[in-house]
Amino acid sequence: MIYLDYQATTPLAPEAREAMLPWLGGPGSEGFANPHSPHRAGRAAAAAIEVARDQVAALLPPGGRVIFTSGATEALNLALRGTGAGRLAVSAIEHAAVLDTAHAHDPALAILPVDGEGLVDPEVALPAGTGLVAVMQVNNEIGTVQPVDAIAARAHAMGALMLCDAVQGAGKIAPPANADLIAISAHKLYGPKGIGALWVRDGLALDPLIHGGGQEQGLRAGTLSPALVAGFGAAAQLCSSLWQSDAAHVDKLWTKARDLFAGWTLNGSATARWHGNLNVRIAGLDVGRLMSECRTIAISAGSACASGSGRPSHVLRALGLSDREAKTALRIGFGRYTGEEELTEAIAAIIAAARAQGVTA
Repeated sequence: MIYLDYQATTPLAPEAREAMLPWLGGPGSEGFANPHSPHRAGRAAAAAIEVARDQVAALLPPGGRVIFTSGATEALNLALRGTGAGRLAVSAIEHAAVLDTAHAHDPALAILPVDGEGLVDPEVALPAGTGLVAVMQVNNEIGTVQPVDAIAARAHAMGALMLCDAVQGAGKIAPPANADLIAISAHKLYGPKGIGALWVRDGLALDPLIHGGGQEQGLRAGTLSPALVAGFGAAAQLCSSLWQSDAAHVDKLWTKARDLFAGWTLNGSATARWHGNLNVRIAGLDVGRLMSECRTIAISAGSACASGSGRPSHVLRALGLSDREAKTALRIGFGRYTGEEELTEAIAAIIAAARAQGVTA
C-alpha cells in the first residue's frame, strides 16, 4: 500500500519505537513499573517521563509547562473547560474536538469565518465579552496556516485567552508564540497513538478535567504510560533535529504533486499552507468510487474523525464550496517517509481512476 494519509496519522518513527520498548516490560525487565510509585523501578520510569517532557517542551514556546494527556482531544477539552472562560469564539474550520466541545460548553459561541482561501482574517471581529479564542495553526483538511499570533494579540488586548490546536503543525513549523494554551498529538508527528499534550503558559491556572489521583501537576489524574510518553519524547526530539530536512523533502513532493495534478483545483490558499497537505477537487468526480478503485492507495476525502458520516466537509463549506463541489475533493498527505516514486505512482493511479469515470482536467 502507498500511504498518503499523513493528516490522519503519521507512520511511527523507528527511533520512537525503540524508545518505547524498554518501558513495555517483559521477563527480567523492570520497565513495567508504575511511574508514580516511590521504589527504584517507579522512580526510573518517572525519570524517563521527565526526559520526554523536556523533549516535547522543546517543540513549544518557552515559558510554559507540558501536561501529558491521552491525545489532543483530551488536551483541547481540558483547555476549553479548565480555563473557566465564559464566552468562546472559534474559527469555522476547527476540528470537531474544538467545535463540539465549544458548542457543549457555550451554546452561544461565536464562529469566526474564513475567506475563500480558508484563512481567518487577522482583523476578524471578536465579540465583546469573549473569554477565550480558539484558532488552529494548520488545518487538518486543507493545510492552511492561520495567523494565530496576530489573532492572539487581539484576543489579549480584550482580556481573552488564546487556544491553538497545533496538532498538524507541531514538529513541522514554528510553534504559535503568543498562544496561552497549545494542544498537540504524538501520532501526528511520528510518535505513538494514545498520547498527547497540552502546553499551558506559566501563570495560567486550570481546573482538572479528570479527577482521582492528582497526577500531572494535579490536572490529569491517571497512571501515565512510560512507553507512550517515551515514544512521544523520542519523536519530538527527532522533529527538533529533522524539521528543516523534513520541510525540504515535503516541499519537493508538493511541487511534484502540483505538477501531476495540473488542471485540478486546489482547495485553500496556495501560499499560506503546510505543503504536506494537498487537497484538490475536479468537477464530476465520484470520490467514493475512486477510493474504492484505488484500494492500494491510502488517501481520504477529509478528516479521518468524520469519515463515514456522509456529510460534506464543514471546512470546504466554510470556504464557500457547494455540497456538490465539496464531495469532489480528495485529501492527499505526505511526509518524512514518502518516496517521490511512490507519490508519482499513486497520483498516476488516481488520475487514471478519474479518467475511467470520464473526468479529465
